[in-house]
Amino acid sequence: MKRKIWALLDNRMGSTNVVRGVLQQFSADEAEIEEKQIVYTPWAKLPNIIKGASCFGITSESKKALSEPFPDLVISGTRRTASVARWIKKKSKGKTKIVQMLHPGPGAGLNDFDAIFVPEHDKSKAQSANIMYTVGSPTRTSPQAMKEAKEKWEPVFSGLDLPRPWTTVIVGGAVKGKPFALENARAFAEEVLKLKKENGGSILITDSWRTGEKPREEIMNILKDIPAYTFLWGEKKDNPYMGYLACADNIIVTGDSVSMTCESCGTGVPVYVFCGQDWLTPKQLRFVQSLYDNGYAIACDNPKRSEFKGGKKLNAAEEVSEKIRSLL
Repeated sequence: MKRKIWALLDNRMGSTNVVRGVLQQFSADEAEIEEKQIVYTPWAKLPNIIKGASCFGITSESKKALSEPFPDLVISGTRRTASVARWIKKKSKGKTKIVQMLHPGPGAGLNDFDAIFVPEHDKSKAQSANIMYTVGSPTRTSPQAMKEAKEKWEPVFSGLDLPRPWTTVIVGGAVKGKPFALENARAFAEEVLKLKKENGGSILITDSWRTGEKPREEIMNILKDIPAYTFLWGEKKDNPYMGYLACADNIIVTGDSVSMTCESCGTGVPVYVFCGQDWLTPKQLRFVQSLYDNGYAIACDNPKRSEFKGGKKLNAAEEVSEKIRSLL
């Protein structure tokens, strides 16, 4: 029986990609999926314990799009959409099941949710029997998505005569008020340089708006002699990010972004993570450590880095989708 699923999405792209990663696991034959874009008012900043099961804090246009008939399942992508999901369940008189990606917070009606999926590194003191923990977060790196990206981008990179192996280089940036310091940018670039001296080849490099102009310049200056395909913040061309993942022979990534790091670990190639000095939060460091402990990645400065061959794919999206199917 074909199920109807609503995805509640907002302007947080990391969370949006988590939800879309889960939805990629459902075929068109088994689910009719509709994305509902939620736009907030200033009242959305209130905690969920105050908003309860309501549409308080979203625009009237967003609420109008949530009209009957209600779906079989709602997936909430962020803490702010959790109240909206609870409102839909209430309006459907409990017929609509609701799934939350990310802990909605204490006092936010945990028992209203049929399942709550939380990364292990994001554990909260607010516990409930319906909370299920995953290593990392769901991503868009499904086999089909990777196949399509490789078919599109491998001829592009090959046509530029970029020597292999191809090392995908993914640069993040500022976190929680801490800028991406020039010292860390320099240290990261030196790790990339060291890796390419070991195994040769080219780099496929991209960065973030959080990187900053000076750290970006520092990195690119250090790596200027390595053959490269670049896609840097602000460039107006087709984004090759999925192609970078699909075509990589190995990946070096900064550990500040859960989504970028999980996507890297979903490829099955060796992944080397850079954490820098006095930069990442304790939660981010716990996340990176969980990747090391489970064999998905290794620290880029680990003396045994050259022995790490990868091969293990992180696929929280598949795990989550299977549990959702059991709910339906």
